[in-house]
This record gives sequence, structure tokens and C-alpha cells, in this order.
Amino acid sequence: MNKVKRIRISLPVLILGLSPIIIAFTMIGSILYGAKDIGWSTVLDAFFQFDSGNVDHQIVMYSRLPRVIGALLIGAFLAISGAIMQGMTRNYLASPSIMGVSDGSVFAITFCMIFIPNASPLDMIVYSLVGSAVAVGIVLGFMSLLPNGMSPVRMAIIGTIIGTFLSSISAAMASYFQVSQNISFWYNARLHQIDPNLIKLAIPFALVGIGLALLISKSITVLSLGHEVSVSLGQKNVFVKVVAIISVVILTGISVALAGNIGFVGLIIPHITRFLVGFDYRLIISCAGVIGAIFLALSDILSRFLNHPFETPIGVVTALIGVPFFLYLIRKRGGMKYAS
Repeated sequence: MNKVKRIRISLPVLILGLSPIIIAFTMIGSILYGAKDIGWSTVLDAFFQFDSGNVDHQIVMYSRLPRVIGALLIGAFLAISGAIMQGMTRNYLASPSIMGVSDGSVFAITFCMIFIPNASPLDMIVYSLVGSAVAVGIVLGFMSLLPNGMSPVRMAIIGTIIGTFLSSISAAMASYFQVSQNISFWYNARLHQIDPNLIKLAIPFALVGIGLALLISKSITVLSLGHEVSVSLGQKNVFVKVVAIISVVILTGISVALAGNIGFVGLIIPHITRFLVGFDYRLIISCAGVIGAIFLALSDILSRFLNHPFETPIGVVTALIGVPFFLYLIRKRGGMKYAS
């Protein structure tokens, strides 16, 4: 028993300690391989002797480097958001994609592109955050009104319905105002079109969202034990939930603003992380961010080879992994909240 406990304690340290090395190799692989393979010497030249007239250098610096950085950031943001949502609601099916949060962001961006066509990248981020907040409010509102609305399967159904509704309205608006081609980026989550300037603008928002998540990580652990237990320990649950929702809104909103709607990362990664490190959300949030970043970056590399030389949308790759995982959870644990 003591041996098992020592392994569990050391595993988070191992994950966080090895993560820089794994991320570095993932970045190298993402930069080297794609529709066009680029040699290692060319990559080094692009970094240290950049030639604006060299097409390979442009691909490295303006496409593949922002792409892998974006994938790492978005994977981390969505995984942390999913971990917070699952801990806050004690619902193993909660995630930004299942709960309609991502669809709310896409809806807001569609609205922005139609009625504010000259909006700046910062405006897009702000509108995406607002859309996330509205979607969370609608889903939580319906859950509070319906009997047993907080049960895992019912919560997933409500979130899926609201998300589908918002997505359908977005598609209808885009078609009616003839901006479907412009908005397709946010539906298909094409990382290769990510805007490097948008990444820079998103960093301050991300720091706030991650900072809030780490700030309440201990409180999320207490909250995941159950409402009665957390109240008996003197925790202010309303405050914790408000801060948690703000963190989820920020991280999900900037993820959608960066690369569109990417599903299942926030569902899969928190489960894997809990299995590896236990139920302490101080460890779950940190490790989920790292694992989510690596997962999405590797999925992006895989998407380039499924139909080579054509690229498969990253959402297809995450869905191929996420849908069976989702069905497995419903089959094995349908109607049950996870026990801490």
C-alpha cells in the first residue's frame, strides 16, 4: 500500500517534470512534418537566419510555429476548463463542448462578423467571451429549472440541446447574410489559419483565466466532495462557483476565438488526469493543462497524415477519440456522478 501511495504522489511531479521535454519534441515534429516536409537545417535557418523570400522559412515562421503554439495553448485551456466544470458540478460528462459553451462563443463571433465586419482581433476575443458567458447562463438556467437537472446525463442533454440550437442559429445567420465561407474557420477549427497576432492578444486573458483556476483549485477539490461537505467546512460555494465560471468562460472563449470550436478535449483529458493523479484539483488543473496541450498538438500532427497530403480538420481527430470515450462513460456510469 505504501508503495502504491508513493507512486501516486510522485506521478504528478513526473508529468510536470517531463512535460517540457515532451512539448519540445512535439513542437519539433509539428514544425518538421506536414503536407510539405521541411528539413531540420531549413528550420534552424528560419529561426536564426530568416529569409523573407524563402517559402520554407515563411511556412515555418508564419504557419507551423503559430500553429503548434496555438494547439498547445488551446489544448491546455480546454482541458483546464473541462476539469473545472467536472469538479464544480461533480459531473463526469461536463465539458465546454458538451455544455454548449463553445457553441455560444461561435454564435457571438458569427454575430460579430455579420454586424461588426470591421471588428478588431481584440473585439473578436471580447465577443467570444460574451458568447461563452451567455451560453453558460442559459445552460445553468435550464438546469436549475428542470427537476434533477444537475444529473450527469440530463445535464449533458441540456447542454447539447442548447449548443445545437446556438450552432444552428449561427449557421442560419451565416447563410442568410452570406458569410458562411468566412465563418467556416470557426466551425471547422482549422489550426493552420490561426492568427499569430490573436495569440499575442489572448495571452493576458489566458493568464487571468489560468490564475483564477489555480486560485480556486483547492476549493474545487472541496466542492467536488459534495455541497453538504463543502458547506460544513465553511466554504463559500457561491463565490467559488462564480470564479470557476469566469475562468471557464475566459479560457473557452479565447480558445474559440483562436481556432474555432474543438470538441472533446475538455471531456477526455480531465478523466485521464484524475486517473493518473487522483482527486486533488491543485494537481488535476496543472497536469490537465499539460496533458491537454500535448494531446491537442499530437492530434494536430496526426490530422496531417490521416488523408495525406490533404489535412483532416482537427475536430475530426478529437471526435474519433472523444465519441467512443463519451459513449463509454454513459454506458459505464450513466446517471451517476463521479465519487471523489
